[in-house]
Amino acid sequence: MRQITFDLDVLRSFVTGMELGSFAKASDRLGRSTSAVSAQLKKLEEQAGTPIFRKSGRGLALTDAGETMLGYARRLLELNDEAASAISGVELEGWVRLGLQEDFGEAVLPDVLGRFARAHPKVKIEARIARSHELAERVTTGSLDLALAWHNGDRLPHSEHVADVPMRWIGPARPMQESLLSERELPLAALEAPCLLRTKATETLDRAGRPWRMAFSSPSLSGIWAAVAAGLGLTIRTDIGLPASVVALTPGVSGLPALPHMALNLHHKDADPDPVTGKLAEILIQGVMDALPENTLSSFARNKLKNVA
Repeated sequence: MRQITFDLDVLRSFVTGMELGSFAKASDRLGRSTSAVSAQLKKLEEQAGTPIFRKSGRGLALTDAGETMLGYARRLLELNDEAASAISGVELEGWVRLGLQEDFGEAVLPDVLGRFARAHPKVKIEARIARSHELAERVTTGSLDLALAWHNGDRLPHSEHVADVPMRWIGPARPMQESLLSERELPLAALEAPCLLRTKATETLDRAGRPWRMAFSSPSLSGIWAAVAAGLGLTIRTDIGLPASVVALTPGVSGLPALPHMALNLHHKDADPDPVTGKLAEILIQGVMDALPENTLSSFARNKLKNVA
């Protein structure tokens, strides 16, 4: 049996195209022409010795072999990127303090910490999960080096706009929505004030002329999930990190008013971050990209990802 050595550059185009849902978008992100990416995909099928794609309507879908290839391609690229980071940053040592808003702490933090620790084992990370206003304050006072938080209106001196994330009405996964929506005053479950998303929910309902009542309040996101799952009220969050006990509702179908997008910012303590903080910021942006749709990312985030790729 002939020995196959897959081209990592080809695999990167393959994985990027599948994650973005378009090889045209992949060519733009990777800085290649669409014809070059098409040639790479053809090369991948030749290397694999079996069809990777099949026609599906006007587009392409993966064959069984393609699904298998995608899983291995992701693992190969992750190992390659970790090796590259470890070699280039083998002398990185020190301490970095990272802050995350609670949604991203649950959905993004484990992967970010794992990737960073494997690439830079000599660096100690201190992570803090907190509300956006607290994270911004801690960056300003110098007790955090880096923080990913919703934009709360304050202008911090060293911040970058990462994404505009759509907010969603969240209800119980069990069929309780109709009884909640039929109440004269819509019951809400929210984090204790001050809370940006709590304010967005009530302001949106007020503008729509929809009466509401605060049915449940909690200091933690886990408390909100429990209340919503139990049918005590609806809340608003993003699609990120939703537990199986709750679901995102479609405004048009549910009769709820459409919610705004929330700006997600990356705050730095210093204008010129040290190498340790800079490396962690790169991996954090990659983690956000994996969790969010491509069309929500800012030009800053997309350009940073091109540089990382």
